[in-house]
Amino acid sequence: MSTTNQDHPIAGTQSSPVLDEIRKLFQVREFNVLIALIAVGIIISLFTPYFFTTDNLMGVFRAFSLTAIMSIGMVLVIITGGIDLSVGSAMGLASLVTALCFDAALPMGICIAAGIGVGLIFGFINGVLVTVIGLPPFIATLGTLSIGRGLMYMITHGIPVTPDTPDSFAFLGQGYIGPVPVPVVLMLILMVVFAIIMRGTRFGRHIYATGGNEYAARLSGVKVDRVKLSVYVISSTIASVAGVIGFSRYLSAEPASGFGAELDVIAAAAIGGASLSGGVGSVTGAVIGAALVGVIANGVVLLNINTYAQQAITGGVILIAVSLDVLRNRIMGGRA
Repeated sequence: MSTTNQDHPIAGTQSSPVLDEIRKLFQVREFNVLIALIAVGIIISLFTPYFFTTDNLMGVFRAFSLTAIMSIGMVLVIITGGIDLSVGSAMGLASLVTALCFDAALPMGICIAAGIGVGLIFGFINGVLVTVIGLPPFIATLGTLSIGRGLMYMITHGIPVTPDTPDSFAFLGQGYIGPVPVPVVLMLILMVVFAIIMRGTRFGRHIYATGGNEYAARLSGVKVDRVKLSVYVISSTIASVAGVIGFSRYLSAEPASGFGAELDVIAAAAIGGASLSGGVGSVTGAVIGAALVGVIANGVVLLNINTYAQQAITGGVILIAVSLDVLRNRIMGGRA
């Protein structure tokens, strides 16, 4: 009398529900990046006991918080299939405008609003250049990057602006809520808000649809140009918020403020799982990616590695992350 797999379920090809859940978990991009972040932290801690101290971790969180904040806006642009190279200039110019307003003895609220207004203008110009004029996002935002950088040097003549500011403003960049730095709290709030927007609102679905297949999105009734304009405005506005926070931390607007920040922000989004071809990415992943870059930078300092090696290491991490993403897409496409 023969037996069947129904008689002996263990002998069948059924997999364990636990293993299935683990496989699904590893297919989540954010989880993979989180595992990499934890692994890097453990490796660094093996060589220096100072890494896992509260002071050092809070310092690391504060250090990468501005990059993480800007990556939240950047990942929205990347999901639509675009890119925003002007975030560093928006950040720096927002910092400078805020400083100039304080230097003119304007009320704190107006100074902050003026700084954030820089981002609104930058984003609107970028969005118009991409959607109305039809410029490629790389060219459009590269142009506004250069314009913003030039304006900063023209206004400051290479001299930092260091006005008097009230203590309440300094709290924005230097203060703590309990043991947590205020910039980190703001980063977490923005992360939660935009994660909800991307996962639970029509606007978020339209962003993914635009990047996934723009033609199909238009046929489905998505106002693609309006979505693109919105994400560029959001990206630059968030960058200007980071600029205001940065000025609050240092209380000095440097002519080179924000220089090269766009590279770290794009790196954070790419490492966090965003596909530069559009349609894929998440706010949470971008923030974790920024954390990974920040931990690597901190490890370079703690381990007394040549600081010039930091960019090389970060570049290697970017290449690995993007290569794994390409391989994943090939494998999934082959299975389909």
